[in-house]
Formats: sequence, structure tokens, C-alpha cells
Amino acid sequence: MQDRYAGDIGDFVKYGLLRAIRGTRRLGVAWYLHPDAGPAGDGKHIAYLQDPDRWRHLDPELFDALSVLIRCDQRSVANIQQSGILGDAVFAADPLALADVKVRDRKRWRRHWFDRIKRQLTDRDLVFGDPDNGLLRDDRFNPARQVSAKSIPLAEAMDLAEERTAVIYHHNSRKRGGQIREIQWWKHQLPKDTMAYYWRRVSNRTFFVINPDGEIRQRLRQFEARWGDRGQLV
Repeated sequence: MQDRYAGDIGDFVKYGLLRAIRGTRRLGVAWYLHPDAGPAGDGKHIAYLQDPDRWRHLDPELFDALSVLIRCDQRSVANIQQSGILGDAVFAADPLALADVKVRDRKRWRRHWFDRIKRQLTDRDLVFGDPDNGLLRDDRFNPARQVSAKSIPLAEAMDLAEERTAVIYHHNSRKRGGQIREIQWWKHQLPKDTMAYYWRRVSNRTFFVINPDGEIRQRLRQFEARWGDRGQLV
């Protein structure tokens, strides 16, 4: 997550999904907060807010809250937290800022960072992990490299999901075989009951739901039906 993405269409579906499935669960959010970086156009996908007839009915309260955020030029994770759109969620927002960490220290630094995140979310029974780029194979994760700060290695995703439900954000890549094949590949790496909601508007992304119980499964199916052909369960 980066501050400049706050309120874009990815946020709309992300928070809409969490609001739809949480029920009475104690939600925790691991932001994987990365300093703003990347192509200049990133975060520009806010045109949906100018088309309320098409989008607002999906979650009016959320739509209105994000509209205010954009209109008042308050795009940040801190303002998302203060907006109340995720109720009484607990937020773990320690930044993943590696620029001032010596390369030789980054592996240890990342481990300590993740330990702090877990401690902050200890009593949560539904956790959302929100890295910029999503899942990454453990053998390709190198905490010494700045780019790895934008990803969640499979081991961390599984750790977040231990004895509870976890929703993990994944930004779909251009993996050979297409988007669906990529989603299916990741599902094979995750527990067999994992569900995946694939969002295919503007910028393709997938939300992997690890260890869903019966209620969350039902809520996900209801979310899929309500949001129509904008996305699908895979």
C-alpha cells in the first residue's frame, strides 16, 4: 500500500470486500505501507467517483467516504484509518522504509518488522495483508532488495493466516497463461480451501481468502453476486 493509492478504484473494491465479509469478526489490517514510489500515473484511477450511478449502489457509505477523501485532497492511509470505513479495525502501519537501512541489516530488519506487525494483530480473527505487489514465492523474496518491500512472501502470508482467516492482496502479473492460470497457480500454493476473488476492472487484482469458514464463504458468494461482472470467484 502507498498513500497515493488511497481512494482509488482498487481501494473501493478492497474495502467493499472487507466490509462485506467481516460480519462480527475482529478485523486487523497489515498495511505493508511503502513510501510513495513508481510510475507517475499510479493512483490516478479515481474516475469511478464521477459515475455514482454505476458504482455508488454497491456500497453507498464507502463510496461517499472515499469521495470526501479525494475531494478534500486527503489521500493517505492515516485518513483511511480515521474515516471509520473499517469500523473498529486495528491497523498495523509501521512503514516498510528501507532507504535508511544498511543492506547487510535488511534481512534482520524485515524479520523484526514482521514480528511487530503480528504482535499488533494478535487478537484479530480476520486479517488483511495489503502489499503493493502482492504474493511472491519465498525463493524469490530477497529482503535486502528494495523491490521486495512491495511484496508479501508466501511464508508471511501463511503466518498471518495461522489459526484465523486472512485476506491477502495480490496484484496480478503478466504470468504466462493468463490471469486465471496465475490465480490457480497461487491457489495450489495456499491451503486447499483458499478462495480467490478476481477483480478485472481497470487494473487486475486478486484477493486470496485463506482459511475461510462457512459464513465467510457465503458472504464472499453474496459479494460476488452483488458486484456482478466486475469480478468473480475463481
